[in-house]
Amino acid sequence: MLAPTFFIHFLLLVSLPFTTLAIPTPSASINAGTKKSIGSGLQNVWSLLCDIKILNKIFCSSKAGNSATVLTPLGLATGVADTSTVARFVVKYANAGRWQQSTMVTTWQLPNGATDPSSMPSACPQPPSAENSSPTDEDCLSMIIYVPASAAAGSIPALMWIHGGSFILGSATGPGLDGAALATATNSIVAVIQYRLGAFGFLSPSNGQANLAVRDTMMALQFLHKVLPSFNGNPNKITIAGQSSGASMVRALLATPSASSLFNNAILQSDPMDFGFLSPGAFQSINNFLINQLPCSSSNTTCLNNISTDDVLQFSLQTFGAAVSVDASAGTFEPLRPVHDGSLITNAMDLTTSFPSVNKKILISTVLDEAGSAIFETVDPDPVPASDFFANVNATLGESRTTTVVNSPFYPVPSPGSADFSTFDARTQLENLGTDQIWRCANWAFARLWAAHGGAVYVGEYVVGATYPDNADIDFCTQGGTVCHEDDIEIVFGTVPSPTSAQASLTAQMQARYKSFMANGNPNTAGQAYWSPVSGSNVNALVLGGTGTVAVGACTPSFWGQAVPFDYQVFGA
Repeated sequence: MLAPTFFIHFLLLVSLPFTTLAIPTPSASINAGTKKSIGSGLQNVWSLLCDIKILNKIFCSSKAGNSATVLTPLGLATGVADTSTVARFVVKYANAGRWQQSTMVTTWQLPNGATDPSSMPSACPQPPSAENSSPTDEDCLSMIIYVPASAAAGSIPALMWIHGGSFILGSATGPGLDGAALATATNSIVAVIQYRLGAFGFLSPSNGQANLAVRDTMMALQFLHKVLPSFNGNPNKITIAGQSSGASMVRALLATPSASSLFNNAILQSDPMDFGFLSPGAFQSINNFLINQLPCSSSNTTCLNNISTDDVLQFSLQTFGAAVSVDASAGTFEPLRPVHDGSLITNAMDLTTSFPSVNKKILISTVLDEAGSAIFETVDPDPVPASDFFANVNATLGESRTTTVVNSPFYPVPSPGSADFSTFDARTQLENLGTDQIWRCANWAFARLWAAHGGAVYVGEYVVGATYPDNADIDFCTQGGTVCHEDDIEIVFGTVPSPTSAQASLTAQMQARYKSFMANGNPNTAGQAYWSPVSGSNVNALVLGGTGTVAVGACTPSFWGQAVPFDYQVFGA
C-alpha cells in the first residue's frame, strides 16, 4: 500500500498547472471561457489519475450498479436507473464528418447536445420503419451502456451488440434491444451501439473510401476499451455480437486484422452469409452510381456537405434499390455492405479464398424459418402453385443452379396429377430453399472453415422464437411453430412481452449460455444439454428450444457450396 504522503504530494503535483486559475474571484464574474478552462484542467487531472493503474481503483472506480455517476478517463459519466438493478448510460463515442472516418471523442458527453441523461440518442438517418422510432441525425455515433449492480463486486465481461436492419435501418433503441435484463442475467456490461447506415456509412463520393461504418464499430470498441474499467468492465473480455446485418458486421470485424485485439469472442445471429462481402469493383460501380445522382461534383466537398440530410437519404435509398442492377453481386437485401478491400478487410473468409488461421471462439445461430418473412411477404400469388416452383427458383438462382436444386431430394414439390398438386403452396419449399441458401447452409460452411483453421465454433438453430414487430403482419410468421428472421432478438435480450413458458425457458437457457461464453468462450453450463463444437464436417448444430441436433439435410458440404454454389461463389469476391 502506498504511503498517505505519496497521495498528498501527487495531488499537489498534478494540480499545480491549474492553480493559476484558482484566483479568488466572485463566481459570477468568471466568464464562460475561464469556466471551460477550469473544467478542462480538472478533467485532465482526473484523466491522468485514471490512466495510472495503481490509482485507477481508488479515484475512478464506482459501484456503477448502485450509482448513476461514474468517473471515467473522459470525464464524469452520468446515467439513470434503467431498472432497480441496472444503470443506463447514454453516450456519444465518436465524431464524424460526412463521408469521413470517425474519430473517438475526447470527453464524455451526452449525444445530440442533450442535458438530460435519461434522453435517448438520435438514430442514424434512415427511412421510417418498425426498426426505429427515434428521431434521426447525422450526429449519431452513440451507444447505450447497461451496467448491472453486480459490477460493483469486481471486473466483469462486456458485450457489444451491433443492430441489424440491412445496413439501412435500425438503432440502439430498436424494439427489444433494452440491454438491462441481458446485462443482469449474463453478469456483463452490455453496450448497444449505432453506426452510420446506407450511403452515409457504406459509400463515399468525396474520397471513394469503403467501410466507413466498419471503422465506426472499431471506434466504438476503442471507446469501450477506454471507459470499461471505470465501470468495472474487463476490456480484455469483450464479446461482439449482432443479428442479421449486425452479424455481417461482426464477420467483417473477424476479417479485419487491425480489429482483432479489440475483442475476445464473437456471436453471429442470422448472418446472411450467402452474399459474402462486396467486392472492390462492385463498391466502385455502386459508389459511382451514387455520385451520378448527386447535384455536386465528387471533388466539391463544400457542395457535398451542403446537401441536406433528407436529400442524401433519398439518394441513398435510390442507390440501395438500384444496386443489384448496377452490379448483380450486390444482391437485393444488403447491397450496401462491408467491402473486401484488401486493406481493412483482408480476407473474404469464405469458400472462394484461402481461409486464414484463426483462434477466436465464435457462436453462430440461425432460426428455423429465416426466409419466412421475405417469401410470404413478397412472393405472389397466394398460394404459389407447385407448377411455378421452377420459375421462381430460376429467377433467383439461374438455370444451372435451379436444375440441380429441382432434381435434388431436398426440396420436393408434388408432381402434376398427384393428389396434392393443386393445393400445394410452393412458398413452403421456397422458404426452405431460401433459409438454406442464404442463412443455414452458408453459415454451416463458414463454421466448418473456422473450425478447420484453428478456431472453436458452436452452431445452433432456434426452433422457439418471439414474433418481432417487423413480422407481426405476416401470417406465416405469427402461426405456431414458425420462427422467422429477427424472432430470436427478444429471446436473447429477455424482452419478450408476456413470454410463454417455452419462451421464458429458452431465454433463461440462452442467457446462461451467453454468460458462460462471454466468461470463458464455452456456451456449456450446468443444467443444459451439452453443446458440441464443430468437428470436421460435423457441425453438431444444437436445437435451441428443443432437443437434439439439427438434421444436416441440404447443408451437407457436397451440396450447397459445391453442387450448388453460393452467390459469393457465383459472382466472385
